[in-house]
Amino acid sequence: MSISSLPAPTQPALPVPSGLSPAGANAVAASFASLTKKLDYLGPADLHSVRMAYRFADEAHLGQLRNSGEPYITHPIAVAVQCAEWKLDAQALMAALLHDAMEDCGITKTDLIERFGSPVAELVDGLTKLEKLHFNTREENQAESFRKMLLAMARDVRVILIKLADRTHNMRTLSNAPREKWVRIASETLEIYAPIAHRLGLNQTYRELQDLSLRHLRPWRYAVLSKAVTKARGRRRDLIRKVQSDLELVFSKHGMVVRIAGREKTLYSIYNKMIDKNLSFAQVTDIYGFRVIVPELIDCYTALGLLHQVYKPVPGKFKDHIAISKINGYQSLHTTLVGPSGVNVEFQLRTEAMHLVAESGVAAHWLYKEVDQSDISRSDRMGSKWLQSLLDIQDETRDAAEFWDHVKVDLFPDAVYVFTPKSQIMAMPRGATVVDFAYAIHSNVGDHAVSAKINNEVVPLRTEVKNGDVIEVIFNPDSIPNPAWLGFARTARARSKIRQHLKSLAQTESESLGEKMLAQALRAEGIENLPESNALNQAIWDKLLRFSGNKNRSELMTDIGLGKRIASIVAKRLATMLADSGEKLDALLITRERFAANEHVAQGGVSIDGSESTSVRFASCCRPIPGDVIVGYLGRGEGLTVHAADCQVAKKLQYKDSERFISVEWSDEPVRTFETGIVVTVNNGKGVLARVAGALAAAEADITHVDLADESPQGAMDIRFVIGVRDLNQLDAVFKSLRRAPAVLKVQRSKNTAQISP
Repeated sequence: MSISSLPAPTQPALPVPSGLSPAGANAVAASFASLTKKLDYLGPADLHSVRMAYRFADEAHLGQLRNSGEPYITHPIAVAVQCAEWKLDAQALMAALLHDAMEDCGITKTDLIERFGSPVAELVDGLTKLEKLHFNTREENQAESFRKMLLAMARDVRVILIKLADRTHNMRTLSNAPREKWVRIASETLEIYAPIAHRLGLNQTYRELQDLSLRHLRPWRYAVLSKAVTKARGRRRDLIRKVQSDLELVFSKHGMVVRIAGREKTLYSIYNKMIDKNLSFAQVTDIYGFRVIVPELIDCYTALGLLHQVYKPVPGKFKDHIAISKINGYQSLHTTLVGPSGVNVEFQLRTEAMHLVAESGVAAHWLYKEVDQSDISRSDRMGSKWLQSLLDIQDETRDAAEFWDHVKVDLFPDAVYVFTPKSQIMAMPRGATVVDFAYAIHSNVGDHAVSAKINNEVVPLRTEVKNGDVIEVIFNPDSIPNPAWLGFARTARARSKIRQHLKSLAQTESESLGEKMLAQALRAEGIENLPESNALNQAIWDKLLRFSGNKNRSELMTDIGLGKRIASIVAKRLATMLADSGEKLDALLITRERFAANEHVAQGGVSIDGSESTSVRFASCCRPIPGDVIVGYLGRGEGLTVHAADCQVAKKLQYKDSERFISVEWSDEPVRTFETGIVVTVNNGKGVLARVAGALAAAEADITHVDLADESPQGAMDIRFVIGVRDLNQLDAVFKSLRRAPAVLKVQRSKNTAQISP
């Protein structure tokens, strides 16, 4: 058995290239020498390649200085030193040395391919910011840079390892940068890079980035906490010795070979705990803990039993992360025991391979081949699964800001563990809902989910899942995703899939709407039907597409449905083409279609029955229902908006943009209820709202929203409702039912024109 203390994170010596002072030259030589000392795992050919990359980078950065005044080459070497700590291969080390060459030195990707090969150039390209592209905002530029980095990382995880090494060294030297940059860089590190390091299991890097961020975001608090921890370390030296002595005795007695290492809580963790739980420093009891490293998995549980014989466990403070590993592959047993003098002490028990994964995550893939690879491959799979999900999200989301929005959702330090009905364990982010679980199983399950059973009890899809829940998703093949799901979906995968489906649905519906509108407009030009899309009419469709600038017929119809193209203009052009090809125009049809409709309507009519979903929306200013006279407005790229004909908003739009209005009418048989607003003026008193709601229920109206006026509880007051009705006839029945209620003084429709009152 050996007992040791964990060393503090080591900072690689800073290198400096030839050129300035003898001290600078010595620093460079010592620094590159420190790198070569760590490359004993490489063969002679690989070592030569790394040396050539160093020389190329040294020449490229010659004359450039860091904020500290040191030659710039110190930074690439420091990044390469960290990558060598992870035992990354020669290509990654070369990319680490060259990672700023494209961005800062005018070196092109082609140059790197010619000198060092395509794999190294691809790694460097994945790390290079998009300086040559122009974006509207810094945030947009940043989002695009991160999207590029993350996608490169998904294809090759070495990209993010080099990037994290780069950011770690930049944070170690941030004190040399202008103070006004501290908050931006430290916040970005804390919000983006530290969570990525944690998500990939790089816990040592994760903790260091958090502490360095706190140091520059809250320098005074960091200094105060640092002094407090140093004092506490001295006060608790006797406690640590006593625990070590007790452990040495019990493990020796049972013949167990273990390695015990001290663990000190990071300053960032202490600070966060004090803030979150409103504690003073003296009340944070778990600053120090111990890691017990054992040879075999079974020894973890044996050592746990021995520990529980020495000290009493604190109830509710045991976690088995071996049986159910964390979402980033971390495995360990955690237990908190009542140590000497009644002080709580946390212990973590794990094998050597688990310890390696716990500290290095996906980087463990390259480290120490002699340890058990089963645990390392498990962590690698955990990281790869998340990285693959990035590629899936990219396939569905081409917008950089939206992509990064999705990814940030998944950078969670905590997870809950739930079970499928077949007892398969699934890790979900804390706060995830049933709809997230459904999409985690399969996108088809999520798309068609209607409800679920948690522990055999039926629950809605918005229900938050908890540790140990057994979840069965109930789905219907005819069901489709609801836009409201985006309000409670938590995971990037679920949100991305929902948005993809809704976009696809909107496009399909817009295409159908556009086809109806073009057919109707073509009738007004004297052509009964649209020409079929076949070989006979292909020449005409090709000419029309050249006129409109669309790639295909489907895109043209979608643009008409979204209001990006005017149906009447396209119809006139199409009618001219058909007439030129010999088709006769029907004069009677022209007369009937053009003059039977309102003269100011330029585009032909559409029948509305309520099944149009996202392609047609009903204006909230007037909330039209079947029976109202209506008009349709084609907003640019927004689809069709239906207004009441006497709506003041519609009249203003008609005055400014009359060519975008089309004739719309209600179908003979609408397929659903429609929302409309009403205002009920009542004599305020006890139970009046219940009586009004009862009158609405008696008329079979669905109440979807209620708004009580902020007025005196005495006298008359207005209650505003949004209700669902089939048509004007049912609304009339609602008004009659309300008039019979004793407290009701007046009822009117809350639109900006028509009113109904008793």
